[in-house]
Amino acid sequence: MTRHYFSFLALGDSYTIGENEPLYDSFPYQLVQLLRAKGWHIHAPEIVARTGWTTGELAAHLLHTHLADHYDMVTLLAGVNNQYRGLSLEDYKADFEFLLKKALHYSGEKPKHVFVLSIPDWSATPHAEGSDIVKVAAEIDSFNRVNAELAAQYHVHYLDITPGTRKVDEDLSLVSSDGLHLSGKIYADWAQKLAGILFELDSLKG
Repeated sequence: MTRHYFSFLALGDSYTIGENEPLYDSFPYQLVQLLRAKGWHIHAPEIVARTGWTTGELAAHLLHTHLADHYDMVTLLAGVNNQYRGLSLEDYKADFEFLLKKALHYSGEKPKHVFVLSIPDWSATPHAEGSDIVKVAAEIDSFNRVNAELAAQYHVHYLDITPGTRKVDEDLSLVSSDGLHLSGKIYADWAQKLAGILFELDSLKG
């Protein structure tokens, strides 16, 4: 019998890539290592993400990219650059709903195989010095209300990782050396949280 290898598609931006950190410290790669340690047979993650991408740019890229027809798991984390550039919530909602439908399509229309992660709050990073951090945090909350509502509407998993990112000013080991992006330490926490959900889902075991 041919062994099934678990496949994983990660959609997003710099937080999916793990900007300024080694690739193996990104949350998709750390998650794969956790699953392998539990005996899962899993391919390296396929990552469709780029630093600076808005939801619209990610959506446009997907429209012109050929991917596999099906993945056992799909993660979606996008929106920080919409907030950073001052783009509207209305456009974000439309884009994110499109991306979520694409994620569901890639999962074979299996909502329990799709995982939305909330947008990290960069206002607690050294890069935010001089910015209106109260305004940034409030806007991040607004964007996250939208993605949380859509995740609930489409019955996919939702992982609220934002609170942990608001503690980086108390622990600079959670921030990458560029003062803006996050370190592998915080991505490890996300990977652990995702793994905890996956270990409870028998339908996802490779």
